[in-house]
Amino acid sequence: MNKTICLALTGASGMPYGLRLLECLLAAGCKVQLLYSQASQIVARQELDFDLPSRPAEAKAALLTRFPAANPENLAVYGREEWFAPVASGSNPPDAMIICPCSMGTLAAIAQGLADNLIERAADVVMKEGRKLVLVPRETPFSAIHLENMLRLSRAGAIILPPSPGFYHHPQSVQDIVDFVVARVMDQIGVPHTLMQRWGEER
Repeated sequence: MNKTICLALTGASGMPYGLRLLECLLAAGCKVQLLYSQASQIVARQELDFDLPSRPAEAKAALLTRFPAANPENLAVYGREEWFAPVASGSNPPDAMIICPCSMGTLAAIAQGLADNLIERAADVVMKEGRKLVLVPRETPFSAIHLENMLRLSRAGAIILPPSPGFYHHPQSVQDIVDFVVARVMDQIGVPHTLMQRWGEER
């Protein structure tokens, strides 16, 4: 059975990671429940010249235009206050949730148990239901407050996966660097991929 993955995009730099991850999850046959913050729309425009519409139906259409090979039935897009979305309830949690990129504000809210929007509520649901939560925080340097919030989440079972690319695979492009991080995220949720050569494999 194909996995159901909740993917949230927030207002940290690193939108190339988030949209590439969305593309790869859909290509792998996952059912993706996409959430996105208002700030992520600004970041998408700044980093990728991509307009992510505010209305979920229009956002889905724009993403399917960007990823024409994707199965439309496998992508569901929800608004920030769409409290009847499946991810808002522990009776219908996804198999895993990824927040990529993850802003420090979102990370802090989740660490404190807040649920003031659908992204925060979905993360709260995933953690209380014992499903995997992967956070990809794109900030540097980290303050003591950032680190304490990450430690609190790690102790609660979340995976903290900063987008720190390796170079042993000899990347030849920015896309290769992005794919390294996306591959690490997909490994964490158990979704097969062929994004890059693994350590110890013959070149």
